[in-house]
Amino acid sequence: MADLAVIDEAQETSQASAIFELLPGKVIDFQVNHPVQVRLKLSLVGYETGKYIILKYPTSGDNYSDVLVEGNVAIVRYLVEGDHGCCFAFRSTIRNITKTPERFIVLNYPKKIENRQLRAHQRVTTHMPAAISLNEPNQSNVEINGIIVDLSLKGCGFTFRAKNDIVNVKQRQIFVCVTHYAIGEMRIPATVCNSRNEQGRVSVGIKFEENDKQVALLLENLFVDLNLL
Repeated sequence: MADLAVIDEAQETSQASAIFELLPGKVIDFQVNHPVQVRLKLSLVGYETGKYIILKYPTSGDNYSDVLVEGNVAIVRYLVEGDHGCCFAFRSTIRNITKTPERFIVLNYPKKIENRQLRAHQRVTTHMPAAISLNEPNQSNVEINGIIVDLSLKGCGFTFRAKNDIVNVKQRQIFVCVTHYAIGEMRIPATVCNSRNEQGRVSVGIKFEENDKQVALLLENLFVDLNLL
């Protein structure tokens, strides 16, 4: 998966029209270019289809009163997990900045939402208990327990719960540890590509080492047709 911070405006080519379907609390990437470029991570408060979208006003000590003003154009981007993983983006105008009961940014509901696929290989959705190991097999292993949420021959999405919204997993080589009743314990060499923390739920994008036969064996035992991947 690509990080929202490195997806620029030029990459926002449309694959298909989409509708806005996110749960409150989802963190999105919010950008305003006038009078200066400002890029923020803001939480979704709610929306009404066809009318408006409400975002939390930034709580940092910086003053954004010169860019977060009614009528200014904003670019919104967000990631949605799934079989392929997609980045969604749209343009909107700031409709209002509320002061009570809290400071919110109210956007006009977008006329068009664009998306683009981020993965070259289709993934199947799973809910498989697993762990990622941060050390070599012959060392005292430190493991993070969680679940594999999607899986392909090339990589997987791994999710775990953290104690706070600061924890993330650095880009480094790891092992994905899975136990399957028909295969036994597997330690699949892989690399962490990215991770993000949304209110203590950490999502990790993982790429498997090339030509590791364990992945194909695991998928076959999950009754996945490899020809479809």
